[in-house]
Amino acid sequence: MAGRQRVIDEDQKLELLQRMEAGENVSKLADEVGISRQRLYEWRRRRGRPARSITGVDGAGQLQRTVDTPAPQEKALTKAKRRIRELEQKVGQQQLDLDFFREALRHFEGDHRRSSAPGETGSSKSSKR
Repeated sequence: MAGRQRVIDEDQKLELLQRMEAGENVSKLADEVGISRQRLYEWRRRRGRPARSITGVDGAGQLQRTVDTPAPQEKALTKAKRRIRELEQKVGQQQLDLDFFREALRHFEGDHRRSSAPGETGSSKSSKR
């Protein structure tokens, strides 16, 4: 990545790490915030990955594992933040569409006024049959 990388505060780091652990694509996350993938992995290494512990052996002799998962409130918060981000992107796209169509309408109305101005020849049906 060329140039200077962004400074990310601790809350943003925590959110990014939670999104990583939730399975989001690390490259896309890094691109989204303008940092390198390696930086995300470094943060995760420093913070420590969620622990996986062996809790015992089931009746068939298979190891059972327990994975530390985020609290339901953390999952809900992460999901809500993701939804907010999606909706903000959608609103932004709609605003771009609105601006485009307003500009197109302005051009269309301008062309229409010029062709109906006094002294102008309006269009008529073709004399060809």
